[in-house]
Amino acid sequence: MGSGDAAPYAELWADHGDVTLFGAWGPIERGYGPVTRTFDWVASRFSDGALVPRHEVIGYSGDLAYTVGFERGQVRVDAGDAVEMTIRVTHVLRRLDGNWRIVHRHADFPPADQRHTAPEAEGSRS
Repeated sequence: MGSGDAAPYAELWADHGDVTLFGAWGPIERGYGPVTRTFDWVASRFSDGALVPRHEVIGYSGDLAYTVGFERGQVRVDAGDAVEMTIRVTHVLRRLDGNWRIVHRHADFPPADQRHTAPEAEGSRS
């Protein structure tokens, strides 16, 4: 994706009408066609880079699985300068015909941890 090619990532998805995407740049889509068209749009914004997944948690039960982690790398967005990018990502996968396929992605840009910047709550002072 980070190099501008959505096809390899789209191939990991189940070709079903119930797949869903909650994208980092705002799109919310349902169905393989709308989801993969959104991947094409995202890929068209990227060039000269890669986003590498790092899974913090991986779990499964039966035919359902999930991953929770980050995608990090250096990319160019909209032909700009190369920048470091970090995306928080959760995937849900389903085993279909013996193969694991993604059925949901929720991604966002991690916000600042407000515990370190928020004023102390009233009444919690010693």
